Amino acid sequence: MVRRWSIWAYDKIAVFLAVCMSLFAIYIAAFGVFDTILVSGFTVLIALLYGCFAWRKNDSAAETPTYMFVIHGIIAVALLWLMYDWTYLMYRQEEFFITIHTVQDVYGWVAFALITYLTYLFFGIPMIAVIGAAAIFVLAPNWIGGASEAWTRVSENLWFSTDGVFGRPVEVVGRIVLIYIVLGAVLQASGAGAVLLKIAFAATGRLAGGPAHAAIVGSAMFGTLSGAAVANVVSTGVFTIPIIKKVGFSARFAGGIEASASTGGQIMPPVMGAVAFLMADVTGIPYVKIIIAALIPALMYYGSLFAIVYVEAKRAGIKPMPKEDREKLTRKDIVQSLAFWVPLGVIVSVLLTGRTAQNAGAYALVAAFVMCLILFPKFRNPMRWLDALVDAGRGSATLMIVVAAIGFVIGVVNMTGIGLMFAESVLAFADNNLAMALVMVMCASLVMGMGVPTGAAYLIIAIVLGPAIEGLGVPTIAAHLFVLYFGVLSSVTPPVALAAFAAAPIAKAGPMETGWSAVRLSSAGFIIPYIFVYHPDILLIVDDVSIVGVVWAIVAFMISTWGLVTAISGWEGTNLPIWQRVLRLIAGLAVLAVNPVIALTALAILISLTVQRRHMSRPASV
Repeated sequence: MVRRWSIWAYDKIAVFLAVCMSLFAIYIAAFGVFDTILVSGFTVLIALLYGCFAWRKNDSAAETPTYMFVIHGIIAVALLWLMYDWTYLMYRQEEFFITIHTVQDVYGWVAFALITYLTYLFFGIPMIAVIGAAAIFVLAPNWIGGASEAWTRVSENLWFSTDGVFGRPVEVVGRIVLIYIVLGAVLQASGAGAVLLKIAFAATGRLAGGPAHAAIVGSAMFGTLSGAAVANVVSTGVFTIPIIKKVGFSARFAGGIEASASTGGQIMPPVMGAVAFLMADVTGIPYVKIIIAALIPALMYYGSLFAIVYVEAKRAGIKPMPKEDREKLTRKDIVQSLAFWVPLGVIVSVLLTGRTAQNAGAYALVAAFVMCLILFPKFRNPMRWLDALVDAGRGSATLMIVVAAIGFVIGVVNMTGIGLMFAESVLAFADNNLAMALVMVMCASLVMGMGVPTGAAYLIIAIVLGPAIEGLGVPTIAAHLFVLYFGVLSSVTPPVALAAFAAAPIAKAGPMETGWSAVRLSSAGFIIPYIFVYHPDILLIVDDVSIVGVVWAIVAFMISTWGLVTAISGWEGTNLPIWQRVLRLIAGLAVLAVNPVIALTALAILISLTVQRRHMSRPASV
């Protein structure tokens, strides 16, 4: 009986905290920051308390030992005390010179340990490895390569300050990003997400492999607002994956395409899963310029997914959906889609007036709420509003947990200067060779982004790795988009491919095989960041941009994508021999070369191979 009541109480407290998180995010976005210390402290506290009450072993209360409820209750009380002590000292520091005693330094490390523990519960080993590496480095003596900082100084700098746990990541995410998570939850709870998916199915039903194309379109539209690739997979994948399988695609392909499409939502303007606002804060580049720079590459990414699906459908002999089975749009569907388009228009309009991103999110949320009330009768039930607040609060709280942990890591980077040292090491190892440095940064970005939400991944990767690329003369926007893309693609890259692993059980496929299928489907996404560097005209906002350069970059990418897609699938009208697949792969990469001789030679090879295959696959005349 006691155990059952404990489970009930923990669940209700978790729901209450999730609602508090959503309401607080709405208040801050609408009315602004009334007190920096209270806002940062309260946001982190709600998130950490939620982590104490929401976690279950394997998501099952029945499998959670009784002692874990007791331990988490003790942790929650400890967090309340730690946050009270932090708030008291932070206010004291504003008025007086104070001495932080050894006991309080211990409190700081206890706080670090509890944040790390909660991060482990929600995000697993990869994030723990990053935090542990940062902690070891900052404390380790110089003779083994560490920073040799005193543990008391680390506590004072990274806990009792605004440069560590409560630094810029917490400020930016708490004030800007969370409101967009609430916005996405309102659209999903109202049914607007389902309408978008229906429109996507109707638009692509005439194409071979139509449901897979629909997954791409639907995930691109909804993913830009959702803020998380995994959330996008779960919300849209339950509809798209079974239908993709039904038309003839394999289970791993169905899971892979949904994972790839959902992941791409994080790079799709105008919101980019709210990363665009983080990038504007980190780089100082205006938000509008960032979404202009990101637009063509995002369309290129989704265009490559369309090409892969088309080739796979043709190779497997999958026909367009029968006319009678295709979605038929009604006037009601078109009108209901305004619940998505109007808030999106509000975001862009408000930002263009020079208002802040959090203002834009607040106005968009009001617009979305009103439109959903008008267009979706079921949303007029207050329980739907509560569901939206709970869903948004859960996502916001788990994000804030990892952001607080990332704040510790970034604080170590700033405190020790390891970011600049890493950048110098990359440049020295690569011997100022741009190509080698880019490959090293790519690998590091994929590793550092594994298991981490997009916004948090971008923050840590940009701080540590961004200077390494900029040091070789790469424009700031190109450098940051480069690391962002690979941080995002870590969601589909094994061994920690969270988006692919979320899609696997829905598709009833193996997690690892779904992950590798997603990597193959996202292959063009691994090339696009290099285009930022070698063909920066594609970003439109760099200095000396030329129309010829933009057009050539787009044409070269399209040709490159076709070469890579046919090489990877091994099919173009007929099955391709291995030598031709290898040649297409090499030529597909070479056509993107800066050297015009190499690029044009590769172009000629790809055109001749395509013409030859088309001629061979043409039926003989009689």
